[in-house]
Amino acid sequence: MVDVTLRRARRRERAARQQMASAARMYTGLGWPVCQGAHLPRATSGARGSGRACSCDRIGCPAPGAHPVSPAWQLQATADPAVAGRWWSATPEASVILVTGRVFDVLDVPAGAGLEALGQMARAGTPPGPVAMSADDRALFFVASRGAPAAADEWWSCHLDCVPDDMTETAGLRWHCRDSYVLAPPSRHGNDVATRWIRGPAGRPLPDAVRLLEYLADASGEGTP
Repeated sequence: MVDVTLRRARRRERAARQQMASAARMYTGLGWPVCQGAHLPRATSGARGSGRACSCDRIGCPAPGAHPVSPAWQLQATADPAVAGRWWSATPEASVILVTGRVFDVLDVPAGAGLEALGQMARAGTPPGPVAMSADDRALFFVASRGAPAAADEWWSCHLDCVPDDMTETAGLRWHCRDSYVLAPPSRHGNDVATRWIRGPAGRPLPDAVRLLEYLADASGEGTP
């Protein structure tokens, strides 16, 4: 019985590793930049409290399995499927990190507000684009990035601000743009729960961020920004 359980666990682990590589190929096929993330060590996956919480060397890692491996992740991020394939062949257990502020931004709100906003959009006939649910119970709305504005002062960074100057802040909203990233499905977070798509990216254009902000602000009880 022990041998059967061990074989099943190994099969699940192999399948999870293949999922990471497949996901990385899919994202780069969309032109989305990725980099490798830390992962939950085998000793802790499904058994919290035993061993290290994260594959990184940081004691008390605040985001186990949900951050880039390399401090040079912004330079290393790639949308080349061949490069991503080599990375995940070498380290198949690595989480997939999606780098924001290049092709897409991410509006990140509490799950309840996100689901309420999705309902409002459905009733209004507004397509929301790709939406994921993170392992820490937040809804991730993928929107078109501001790209490369003509004026340099139109850039803003998540290291400085997470809301543009001309927008009213919305309770619980995080705007992942330049210098930021999100954990991509089906990567697993420190609580061993996988991030998942509730509206996958295939065939769904990235919507305008400001259009979605109206719904997200209303769902958060803050009014229209």
